[in-house]
Amino acid sequence: MLRIGITCGDPNGIGPEVARKALKLVESSAFTPVLFGFDGLKSDGKGPTAASGKWSFKALEAATQAALKGEIDALVTAPISKTAWHLAGYTFSGHTDYLAEAAGKVPVAMGFLSDPLNVVLQSIHVPLSEAIRAVTTEGIGQNLFIIERFWKCYFHMRPRIAVCGLNPHAGEGGLMGDEERDIIVPAIAAARQQGIQVDGPFPPDTIFYQVIQKHSYDVVLAMYHDQGLIPVKTLAFDKAVNVTLGLPFLRTSPDHGTAYDIAGQDKADPSSMAEALRWAVKLAKPGC
Repeated sequence: MLRIGITCGDPNGIGPEVARKALKLVESSAFTPVLFGFDGLKSDGKGPTAASGKWSFKALEAATQAALKGEIDALVTAPISKTAWHLAGYTFSGHTDYLAEAAGKVPVAMGFLSDPLNVVLQSIHVPLSEAIRAVTTEGIGQNLFIIERFWKCYFHMRPRIAVCGLNPHAGEGGLMGDEERDIIVPAIAAARQQGIQVDGPFPPDTIFYQVIQKHSYDVVLAMYHDQGLIPVKTLAFDKAVNVTLGLPFLRTSPDHGTAYDIAGQDKADPSSMAEALRWAVKLAKPGC
């Protein structure tokens, strides 16, 4: 039976609540949940604190080691606060950075799975000016390889990948920017030579609609955070699931934050956490 690790997130947020509720919503006959939490620690109602940052980090640390040792088959992480982590002295910008470091500084990509649309981001939580600089031929090629490997491993198929342009109208032949011609097109050409099924760059304002309507691609590589997340959250706000591609184990998480304003009030919607758990059960394969 699959062993699914679940971290309870920031104890001052809604993580413990949505984890508890999600376990009641997901059929459990196919897996054994393994919880990583706080052993009686309760919310102090103060939002992000050094204490909440410490405990959420320690829970993730223990769960990650369990995943790396093969003691769990997949990891589902409830929301943490980057501010709380920093207050506790941890410099990671979030789950993804820590997991990549803990796994041996492996290259990873942030993706989002949902029934209407699957998206992977070229850059993650950085200012837009830095996100533009992150659009490199080498970086795009690396993410295309990560996507290919993830889909073959967990979906048993070679994905059809659509790549977004960076500029309006995908540069309009150089009239609105030359990143497409000089950076993105060479990355796509190199990936094709390696057998990866990839097309683009497509105008960002139309490709998501075409993928949804025509089902012509399995996943879209967006050039920056909001370019990819706006369509995902518009279409599947409570159903989209964050996934880290490139790790030696499967990791999913809900697509929302700690929601300190409603923590401890039994108002949190567990839908996204339940979806993260369902995807983990669906995709987890020991030794994949």
